Amino acid sequence: MSTRGWTRLLVAVGLMAVIASACSPIYVIRAGIAEAKILRARRPLPEVILDPATDERTRGKLTFAMEARKYAIEVLELDVGNSYTSFTQLDKDTLALVLSAAQKDRLASKTWWFPIVGSVPYKGYFSVSGALNDQAKLEADGFDTYLRPTAAFSTLGWFSDPLLSSLMRLDEVDLVETVLHELSHNHLFVKGQVRFNESFATFVGRAGAIEFFCTRDGGGPDTVKCLRAEARWRDNRRFETFIEELVEGLEAVYQDSALAYQTKLVERQAVFDEHLEIFETRVQPSFEASTFQNFLNTPLNNATLLARVRYYHRLEDFQILLGNQGGLREAIRHLKDGVDGVDDPFDLLPVSVTEPSGS
Repeated sequence: MSTRGWTRLLVAVGLMAVIASACSPIYVIRAGIAEAKILRARRPLPEVILDPATDERTRGKLTFAMEARKYAIEVLELDVGNSYTSFTQLDKDTLALVLSAAQKDRLASKTWWFPIVGSVPYKGYFSVSGALNDQAKLEADGFDTYLRPTAAFSTLGWFSDPLLSSLMRLDEVDLVETVLHELSHNHLFVKGQVRFNESFATFVGRAGAIEFFCTRDGGGPDTVKCLRAEARWRDNRRFETFIEELVEGLEAVYQDSALAYQTKLVERQAVFDEHLEIFETRVQPSFEASTFQNFLNTPLNNATLLARVRYYHRLEDFQILLGNQGGLREAIRHLKDGVDGVDDPFDLLPVSVTEPSGS
């Protein structure tokens, strides 16, 4: 790789939302090496698809990914650069680990600041030991923490991001959703607005998957993949409604200035327990094509909750925008054209009245 290429690589390390970490020289070197390995291992998608050694299942999924990228460009008019024109086979199932943290007595994420992207509420690691060590330090300092694996990321167009083998475990609907989700970051990314960026990408991924499967040649409104894509988008919005009600219950505790710190921790646990029961008995049974089982399998605290809020915020309002604008392409254009004129990009959305969870 040329000197210029390495310079761009090290700058891009600071842009990777899911693998950004402390800007120490050692980390930057390790991150640069890890990204360089991914880039060096890229193979053009058509080459992988036509390779006799590629199994039929992978070949089919890569074909869907290529078609989804074409759809993003030609129909949704996303500026995607050269991302997802290649494939990288990883030597492990997990690309990186992402660590986030939050105050225990309020819904406030710990953030880290980086050039270009601004403040982000997570750090990423290529080393399990490094992630666990920093998680322990944050917990010793009194933070809630959440450490999770990630299988994809976006360098926001700085490099031609490849499809990663870690994504091949997804079914076709979720693979297309992920491709559109990540490509949307290349098209619109607002500095320091992580919640908007991720919720916007959730919207583009889910609504885009519906349009893709329900209108493409060989697809249609009555096909299994179309119906599944529609159901998963409805499930996402049901889950968001539940999360909003949980947040409302917690805020009633956290904002009560008469409560001492330890009392807030006791009362927040009661809120957690109550809503876990609501989720398991009322909300989860209402899902059509999803389970969100990870919500039950992951210990509930402020960090794990906020990690979900980032991806599931005002989704119903995005859906209303979709209807108001007459299509996903027009909705994306509305947001892209208007974002520079507002302090909060969520102000570009209409406001909905959500129904109770489980309805």
